[in-house]
Amino acid sequence: MAKALLGYVGGSDPRVLSEMRRLQQRVQDLESELFRMQAENDMLSAAARHDDSMLESIDVPQAEPALT
Repeated sequence: MAKALLGYVGGSDPRVLSEMRRLQQRVQDLESELFRMQAENDMLSAAARHDDSMLESIDVPQAEPALT
């Protein structure tokens, strides 16, 4: 059964093995990119929360009139 899943036909085809290695490398590259983007997103989310908390701490007793 495993031989059928791997495309076994009397021996390993070097083209199939090469393509499989290329695809495995592509998957690893995409996973690395995903982890990098998730980390960047987490940093940006934390920075946005920090900025929001700083804005809330500003005490403005009365709104100033807009210039006309």
